[in-house]
Amino acid sequence: MSDPVRVCVIGAGVSGLCMLGMLKKYKDQGRAVTVTCYEKQDVILGLWNFTWRTGMDKTGEPVHASQYRDLFSNGPKEAIEFPDYTYEQHFGKAIPSFPPRSVLRDYLVGYFNHLGVGEEDVLLNHSVQSVTYCEKTKKFTVTALNLSKGNDKATSLSDVFDYCVVSIGHFSIPNVPEFPGLDSFPGRVMHSHDFRNAREFTGQRVLTVGNSYSGEDMMLQTKKFGAKGGTISYRSQPTGFKWPEGIDERPLVSRFDGNTAHFSDGTSGEYDAVILATGYLVHIPFMEWEYRLQCPTILNVPDLYRGVLWTPMSEGKKSADNRLFYIGMQDQWYTFTLFQLQAVWIAQAIKGLKEIPPVEECHAEITLWTGTNPEVTSCPYKAIQSQTDYLLRMQADTDFEGEFDAHQQFFDWKKSKVDDAGIQEYRNRAYPSPTTGTMAPVHSTPWMDLMDDGIDAYINAA
Repeated sequence: MSDPVRVCVIGAGVSGLCMLGMLKKYKDQGRAVTVTCYEKQDVILGLWNFTWRTGMDKTGEPVHASQYRDLFSNGPKEAIEFPDYTYEQHFGKAIPSFPPRSVLRDYLVGYFNHLGVGEEDVLLNHSVQSVTYCEKTKKFTVTALNLSKGNDKATSLSDVFDYCVVSIGHFSIPNVPEFPGLDSFPGRVMHSHDFRNAREFTGQRVLTVGNSYSGEDMMLQTKKFGAKGGTISYRSQPTGFKWPEGIDERPLVSRFDGNTAHFSDGTSGEYDAVILATGYLVHIPFMEWEYRLQCPTILNVPDLYRGVLWTPMSEGKKSADNRLFYIGMQDQWYTFTLFQLQAVWIAQAIKGLKEIPPVEECHAEITLWTGTNPEVTSCPYKAIQSQTDYLLRMQADTDFEGEFDAHQQFFDWKKSKVDDAGIQEYRNRAYPSPTTGTMAPVHSTPWMDLMDDGIDAYINAA
């Protein structure tokens, strides 16, 4: 009997824990495996951890999470429901469609308990520093720092693996633009990654640069907790939403002069604080360059067959002989279920339950789907349908049971945000579970009046 193949999983957020869970699910099928999972934080669940810290954590590593107080889901939970573990199953009843972070985190803990995955499966406080691949031996050498005793007493350790799965996400390294005069702005300037409490901006005029989901939510959050109002500045086009009184939209900032922001349309305004909701970078510094994924945040990612298997086409990049995988690196409409199906696909590949096509066929498919990016990203409904189709391809590829098609929930949610009632009302709506068909109840308190983000208050009042 051959020795088990050794698998390295880097990151124990939702995608990494899905990977561990699916390797356990298929443990009695195909090749035997042993798994080592490295996580730099002292807890699992990645971005789903709240911390007051910004900049560096207590070990000197960059703070990974960007959760903030009073954060509620900005999309219907039904669109990110695991079909093998519903919200109704976890909470014992139907709950509203836009829960706070504490409720979603509790659900995730329940799901991974359901899969038999926990902190005991992870090397916490281990920050991966380098990953190299040997073409001759077809093995990876992974070097990590053990930070459990602090950065000043960190010890380095290296190990060798047959397969490597990178599951660190791409929402932790801020993309921070420069604007002339911003260095002399007299008020608070922060990236949305460092936003922790909307109450900080009570009575202030806030400028949010960037009108995607973070910018939109932080503008609403600050207004909810007493900001005078402000401006949301866009790069390409306005949202078209009906904003609460005191909030307007303007094109991109061109420069700052003291506390005055000048916009590209010639208008200007005075502000007390600036929030840069300008997105994140795909940043994988520990991976040897020839095997490092490098791309913007886009729907169909280059160099990855089926969106997960490293099959490089970019100049200078090298093959890792179908032994390197990236999970959750796409721009995302779906999240939890996307990670789940990707983890299933990877687990089946590692276990030898799936045949990988010839490289030419893989490259042809990558070319096909990356070529659709301009068209599908020109309209959110096309993007949603494209990613829905991707999930259904992955499901067909793996024969994994469950209802993964939530495109109608996404479509209805997008339409609700341009309703005449105003953008602040979209969380006061309900959606059906794709798995059970159960319609969620509407919370008894409208979101703009809901000031308690605790799990007990939310579930009991639902």
